[in-house]
Amino acid sequence: MLRTPNQSRPKVLDDLLNAQLISRLDPLDLTSKRVFFGKLKGERRSKRRGQSVEFADHRPYTVGDDTRHIDWNIYARMESLVLKLFLEEEDLSLHLVLDCSASSDCGDPSKFLFMQKAVAALGYVGLVNLNRVTVTAMGDKEGGVVGTVRDLRGKRRLHDLANFLIGLEPKGGFSFRQAAERIALTRRGKGVMLVFSDFFFKDGFEEGLRRLVGHGYDVLCVQVLSPQELEPPLTGDLRLKDVEDGDMAEVTIASPLLKRYKANLAAYCKELEKFCLQRDMQCVTVRSDTPIDTLVVDYLRRKGVVK
Repeated sequence: MLRTPNQSRPKVLDDLLNAQLISRLDPLDLTSKRVFFGKLKGERRSKRRGQSVEFADHRPYTVGDDTRHIDWNIYARMESLVLKLFLEEEDLSLHLVLDCSASSDCGDPSKFLFMQKAVAALGYVGLVNLNRVTVTAMGDKEGGVVGTVRDLRGKRRLHDLANFLIGLEPKGGFSFRQAAERIALTRRGKGVMLVFSDFFFKDGFEEGLRRLVGHGYDVLCVQVLSPQELEPPLTGDLRLKDVEDGDMAEVTIASPLLKRYKANLAAYCKELEKFCLQRDMQCVTVRSDTPIDTLVVDYLRRKGVVK
């Protein structure tokens, strides 16, 4: 994939989230197929019985129970001690991971700009619903992680999220396995993790995803591809240089080669999807020219990430 020169970079929050997009995001909330027991009370209801404003059921009083939860109205009528049970609200962590390598900075529109906007949009949904939001950037640094902003909560932290995303500069390459291992060891709580990347890692995606799956997190891979990767506008004799490690290759672009390339790309994407499904992860492939509200409201809602 050819790197597009003079990529436009977001400089302020409005470059990531405009008013029209926010109006579509405001009604949304995060969801998960798992039940989470968090430390703080959030917006979800769990099957766990606890203290909250929403009544669930009664059960007989036993010695040692908190007498503050006895239903004295029932005792007055039936002379029977029973406790009031409530649906306990749960806390959900949202961990967003984005690829900050040089190859992510390719395409028109830029894959990296698309990922920045997508992470900002999902982060906004998490923040306004009082979830704990963490964002990690994978890139050219020892351990494969160039930065993390952790445990943001509430709409007032939106500028902290935006400043982190705006400050990222894609460059070089990294080991996805090492980055995933570090992320898995340092993530907190339980919740939903979305990994944004093209997943074109020289060390493969398998070992990295094995380290991210489970441990209390639903994992969804968002594979971002540019229109030019899907339909390369290349012909003739070319010398290609890998933007991450400088590897060179001389090729002659002709119809048979393009046909084989498209078949290999389709097979690779299918293999990623199959790998995820076999390990109880989800996967969606999206073009970088897809509107962000389409990704969040349509694609991710169908995947059960938002509701």
